[in-house]
Amino acid sequence: MRRSLLAAEITSGCLRHQSLFTSSLHCVRLLSIPLQATFKFSGRWFLHLPKGVLEKLVFLRSLSTLSHAIPYDETTESFIHENLSQIQNILVQQEPLHSLFSPVRQELFIAITDLSCQDINLLLGSDDKSNLFSDLIKSIITLPSIKTLSILQTVMPNVQYDTESLYRQTFQAFCEMLQCLVIQDPHLENLDQILEPWLQSTKDHERERATTSMSQMLRCLSRHLNLQPPLYFQKLGSLVALMALLCGDPVEEVAQEAAEGIHYLLHITLKLKGITGDRKSRQNIKDIMKKCKELLDINNIKEFYSNPFKIAQVFEVLLSPNELVQFIVTTLDGLKNLKHPCTQQSAGELLVTLVKSAETRFEKVPDIMRAICDRLPIISQPSARQQAINIVSLFISRPKYTDAVLNHLLYYPIPFDRHLAELWRTLDIDLPNTTWILWRLLRKLQKCHNVDQEKMEYIAVAATEALYEIFVGNKLQAAMYRLFPQLLMALLIQVHHSIGLTMSDITIPDDMYLSNKDISTSTPLSFAIQATKTLLLRTACWYEFNVMEKRKGWNLLEMEYFHLDGVSLLANVLLEKHGMLAHKVLYLLIPLLNRGNEKHRLTSAAFFVELFQSPLARRIPKRYTITRLEEWLYHENHQFRVLSLKGMDSLLCHHQGKEAIKGMIPVILSNLSETDEKIVLFSINVLRSLLDTMDFTTLKTTMQALFSLFSDFRPNVHLFAVNVFGDSIKMVKHKNKQDIEGQILESLIPLLLHSQDENEAVAEESSRVLTICCRFLKWKLPRQVYNKDPWHSNPSGIGVICKFFVSGQECRGKFFWCNDFS
Repeated sequence: MRRSLLAAEITSGCLRHQSLFTSSLHCVRLLSIPLQATFKFSGRWFLHLPKGVLEKLVFLRSLSTLSHAIPYDETTESFIHENLSQIQNILVQQEPLHSLFSPVRQELFIAITDLSCQDINLLLGSDDKSNLFSDLIKSIITLPSIKTLSILQTVMPNVQYDTESLYRQTFQAFCEMLQCLVIQDPHLENLDQILEPWLQSTKDHERERATTSMSQMLRCLSRHLNLQPPLYFQKLGSLVALMALLCGDPVEEVAQEAAEGIHYLLHITLKLKGITGDRKSRQNIKDIMKKCKELLDINNIKEFYSNPFKIAQVFEVLLSPNELVQFIVTTLDGLKNLKHPCTQQSAGELLVTLVKSAETRFEKVPDIMRAICDRLPIISQPSARQQAINIVSLFISRPKYTDAVLNHLLYYPIPFDRHLAELWRTLDIDLPNTTWILWRLLRKLQKCHNVDQEKMEYIAVAATEALYEIFVGNKLQAAMYRLFPQLLMALLIQVHHSIGLTMSDITIPDDMYLSNKDISTSTPLSFAIQATKTLLLRTACWYEFNVMEKRKGWNLLEMEYFHLDGVSLLANVLLEKHGMLAHKVLYLLIPLLNRGNEKHRLTSAAFFVELFQSPLARRIPKRYTITRLEEWLYHENHQFRVLSLKGMDSLLCHHQGKEAIKGMIPVILSNLSETDEKIVLFSINVLRSLLDTMDFTTLKTTMQALFSLFSDFRPNVHLFAVNVFGDSIKMVKHKNKQDIEGQILESLIPLLLHSQDENEAVAEESSRVLTICCRFLKWKLPRQVYNKDPWHSNPSGIGVICKFFVSGQECRGKFFWCNDFS
């Protein structure tokens, strides 16, 4: 009873003050006082009043009366602008946000509505007005729930109004104000942006109020008969996504309001597209009307919020490519909602449905990828993270978008952070598309190996790191087996290119930042090696991996001079354990040998010649083997010459190409004077295999060349030369013995001396070949020659040897130069 009396008293007071103001205004109009004076009078009247509830209500009701009495012009605009801050401070900021005990807010909403109906814009068009608008919305949306307000009413003394009734009236006035503003701003350029944060509020009552407000605005707009172009929703895709997510809200009231709102939004969108679209799009609208028919029926509103993904199916046809991006970006934000897992589920369904339905119509795929990558760090729920990654999987699986997705994902700082690494590792791609995606990523790496550049391209390192993460995730295993030859060779070539480089030697994109820690701790070589190791492990090449570990093959690969030895070791062991894979690599390498830059060709050639040990190499046409080896034999790069000789050695060991290689003997003999030990050793080995094909003249020349190496300081060269010299003697035919005797006699003393060489292997081989020489000459050496004790410890033994060569019966007359020796 007391509360009713107080309310009546306030109302009576308001009426008295309003009557006074209205009478004053009537006098002003009758006396034709200028509008500027009227505004000054109104402002002074308000600003000098006490700032209690009564005075505020009087002013607001008077302001409504004033709106009907004056036109909207520059003077009106000036008055509003001058007094906007006072209105904002007194009417909004002074009102408590945690309670609702007076109708001030209600009267303010009514006053703004009346002003808007007279085209007097109080809330739109400037920053100050937008700030006032935001404050007004906050003042009603953030109020406690009705239940809490009712509790406050019971504990607060001197409350003059029924709080629940006052709230409903205030909120209704608020919604009517928004509907009036919609008519002024049908583009929703300001309204949806201001309400958007509240539509995503974690508080149920705030989300419900925002959804109800938006739903009523959309209903008003859908019934607005003057919907004419130009009309465009700046963020239609975002609004559709927000309302669709709310259709799956766990709060039933929110879901129902959102379903009603999306229903009206569909009406609006259909009309919009029909007005603004061209003839073709209008025809499309007619085509989809049948599909939308059941959703346009008001009786089927429940169909919306029970199945939010149907919204995506319907709106997908209506949204432009730019609006599709808005839809996806906004829906991604729904994955961050930790309070309501069902909202996450709805977001995931909406995303998948939309991407599958509109897979051919996206134009800004990099923007979508950027939105996903930016949000991954703040999506903590594993299932929600996987839903976001699934969208990447869907896009990257479509050939139209594969390169766009890869190009974006590869331009992130390396090593990838744990979120991007997780994305690469957990890509969920249908089996038929796995090979395509891995192939496109591989091509990004291969293209970097085709040309010589001062600095390595960043994308080469990023692609290598991406391959490593994919191998670790092991989701594309079938494609890894299918593309094993290409992957292995590309990574080995990347290893070769990366030797000796640091991150400072990489061409970093201008808009990318790498921390000093990343630059100092990571190298392109480490990325390439770890990717190669993981490839072997994921393709069950465990034996190859273990052999590379035990024989320090990885260390060989990492050193410039020994890199090709590491490649050869891996090729050898692959051929030994997984011949089928090795054969696939062999056929792959045939076209690769003439492609790319020099490091590319060298690594390919090293693997290629090692596979000549396979019986399958016999099937390869000679133009790909012998002819290529001959070209490399004349190459200015000594590494190609080494590989040429090594390839010849492998072919000859398997009795292939003797006749063709025989013609290269003069060049091979000239290689014996090279300083590179590998060239000399492989040349000697090749000559050994060709001894049985040589005529006497060539054989004699070969023996002379080998004899010249008896004094070589390199033990292996010395050893091989002596060994093959012995084999050469065995190839001399009986009829040519006399012609070669001088060469053999000349070799006796060097062989005798080197039988005491400090290198045990050289000493033994020299002694063995010395025996071969003496047998050829039909000499019987004294047993002291074979004594392994040093000569200085056995003077009598050396005397016997000297006597044999100087005055022995076999040597007499043939060793005329032995006087100097004795």
